[in-house]
Amino acid sequence: MRETKTGRGAGRPRSAAKDEAILRAALELLASQGYVRMTLDQVAAAAGVSKSTIHLRWRTKADLLTAALAGARMADAPPPRGEVREDLVAVLRDFAATVERVRGMALIGTCLAEEAHTPELLALLRERTVLPRRALLRELLERARDAGAVRADADLEGAVSALLGPFYADYLAAGRARPDWAEHAVDLVLAALRP
Repeated sequence: MRETKTGRGAGRPRSAAKDEAILRAALELLASQGYVRMTLDQVAAAAGVSKSTIHLRWRTKADLLTAALAGARMADAPPPRGEVREDLVAVLRDFAATVERVRGMALIGTCLAEEAHTPELLALLRERTVLPRRALLRELLERARDAGAVRADADLEGAVSALLGPFYADYLAAGRARPDWAEHAVDLVLAALRP
């Protein structure tokens, strides 16, 4: 019998719409209920599927959350165009849109609140969302450095933090980032990094 990637025999193809509904429900419940209080029964009800449908796809709640966070990975910005300012702004705008789409601030808060009891959630958040986005921004800054637009001795990790920080600061201060936060963050960082 032919094996699928989940190790089950061949059969009717899985529904992508059901997968998406389950993953979206898992993220929403993680943000609103927390990891410990969230149940697979709640996910099934929110997604409009049976609990067995979830178990056909993911063995445990941790497996499901791993898949949900992987699906929400914040590294889908448009391909670089070669203009450092435009490319950095595009990545930051995509980051903000993704955070808003998956209620990312509540998700971050939940993962931080659960850190003492379920440290793998915060580790997974870093692995699946934070580090890929930081790597993307750093790569753009490295290209700019190689092209001579950024000082050779620039602290690129610090610059990445400075690019992302205004979004979080604005959100905490006002409940949302200013509309032009990405442009301002990029302009400030590039001004500090110029040769």
